[in-house]
Amino acid sequence: MVLELERVSVVSGGQPYLYGVDLRLVPGAINVLLGPTQAGKTTLMRVMAGLDRPNDGRVLVDGQNVTGVSVRQRNLAMVYQQFINYPAMTVFENIASPLRLQKTDPAEIRRRVREVAAKLHIDHLLERRPGELSGGQQQRCALARALVKRTSLVLLDEPLVNLDYKLREELRMELATLFADGNTTVVYATTEPLEALLLGGYTAIVDKGQVLQFGPTLDVYNAPVNVAAAAVFNDPPMNMLTSDCGNGRARLPIGVEVPVQHGPAVNGACRIGIRPGHLRLQAKASHAIAVPCRLELAELSGSETYLHLRTLTGAVNLVAQLQGVHQIELGTQLDVFIDPRELFVFGAEAQLVSSPEAAHGVHRV
Repeated sequence: MVLELERVSVVSGGQPYLYGVDLRLVPGAINVLLGPTQAGKTTLMRVMAGLDRPNDGRVLVDGQNVTGVSVRQRNLAMVYQQFINYPAMTVFENIASPLRLQKTDPAEIRRRVREVAAKLHIDHLLERRPGELSGGQQQRCALARALVKRTSLVLLDEPLVNLDYKLREELRMELATLFADGNTTVVYATTEPLEALLLGGYTAIVDKGQVLQFGPTLDVYNAPVNVAAAAVFNDPPMNMLTSDCGNGRARLPIGVEVPVQHGPAVNGACRIGIRPGHLRLQAKASHAIAVPCRLELAELSGSETYLHLRTLTGAVNLVAQLQGVHQIELGTQLDVFIDPRELFVFGAEAQLVSSPEAAHGVHRV
């Protein structure tokens, strides 16, 4: 099934939610909608599902205009972040409910319910009620009810956000396996860049009611089209340094120059992006440059440490994302190292000019 949005706009109560969105989903793949809260992801999914009708534009399925066709007439299933189950029904009856509405043969219902329950590891819970389940089991029940319909389109609106980290990790892996056969087009909304990377497939960056970029997830991550797309696809946010570019070089406000040798020529104002994970306490390559800094704050997050730094030259704030636990006293002066090949260069109009592998070499100024 090929689902396509053409110039879709949604306005409600005078408030615009989507602006002229063009998006063609990749059939049989996981299509991630990545964006911050209130970026327009849920509105996009509701338009895809037929729950909302756009004010302008069209929704096409296999080339046919289905704009305004109700959700009941669409071959799709949708799962929300809340655990939406029928509390008075058993798990079996919850999963079976859409098939009963379709008047499916009872034997076929039993077979399909047990099959999907086994895939989601809840086949031993079929006689329980939702109130007797853990949060992860309840969400598995809701997922099973959607999957049992065997629809050609499945919409998952942040389905794992209310689960703890371990459960999210487990279910994310199960979802990727469940849809690996390519028989279902999946749309998965998330605010987390890491989740998009783990799911793979294709990613649309959504921000302020617009789709900024769409393509294979790694391509989008490695080459965000502009500063806004780079900001969405980084957590913590990419370090952005204002700079002047000319003669194939960029002067950074931390006392160094770096070459900008690839992409269109840039002269004048530009911005240099450095991913927090690319700031290191030890030089990874001989051409890495040391930036003297002072540690102002350190945060531990699981197996990672975030260092909030202020450069001694130019007084620029930087965030470094380090693997492992690092105990460093606040106020400590230390060098962080930058590899010029890992820098992003954005032009005066915030467009991507050069991606990390483009730059070579460096010298002090």
